[in-house]
Order: sequence, then C-alpha cells, then structure tokens
Amino acid sequence: MDQLSALQPRLLSVLRIMAGLLFMQHGLMKLFSFPGPFMRAVSTGELIWFAAVIEVIGGLLLVLGLFTRPAALLCSGLMAFAYFLGHAFGPTSKSVLFPILNGGNLAVLYCFVFLYIAAAGPGPISLDAKQGRA
Repeated sequence: MDQLSALQPRLLSVLRIMAGLLFMQHGLMKLFSFPGPFMRAVSTGELIWFAAVIEVIGGLLLVLGLFTRPAALLCSGLMAFAYFLGHAFGPTSKSVLFPILNGGNLAVLYCFVFLYIAAAGPGPISLDAKQGRA
C-alpha cells in the first residue's frame, strides 16, 4: 500500500491529463468533426457550440495543467448543466435518478472527476506546479 500511496500525486496528474484529452474530443467532434463526425452540424452561437468551446479549451487547459482548478470547476459545472438540461429533463429523458437510462452517465462521471480535480489540484506533472500554483 505504501508503494501505491507514493504514486498518488503522479496518478492525479495522469487522471487529469487523460480526462482532459477525452473531454477535449467531445468538443473537437462538435466543432471540427475530428476525430469523427458529430451527429449533426453545430452552428456558431448555439448552446451546444458554447459547450464545445468549453470542452476544447477546458480540456486543453486540463491536459497542460494550466489554470487547473478554475478550468476543472468550469468543466464540472458544464457537465452538471449538460446532465440536467440534456439528459435528466431533456427530450430523451427516461429517468432522472438513473443516468444509465437517459444516456447521462458520462456527463455525471466527468462532473465528479472534474470536481475532484478542482479540489485536489493539478498534481506534480503540470504547468501550474512548475509555476508554483499547484
């Protein structure tokens, strides 16, 4: 257990980097159809367009570990908003209490992972840590 405990700070950085990379993909698909097409065209100024911009910029900031706490808090809030607006009470909503039934399980998971990162900080592998802001 001591060996695992010693890895905790670096694994926090790995969690932050991987969550940021995966999160960024959602925005890249909506804005640039990369790495694949989104289910529909997204127009500039739409609510989903603003979400995509936050996903790309917030995801990139998390990957770099730059302004980690505010970026993670913003991304966490976006995912809470996305869950309640798009899944829990959206057009395909089947259940507020069971995210697996309304397709919102990933939004809930991102929300809490980002909330944890906002509280825990970026970890040692980050630009924030290099600049003494960790």
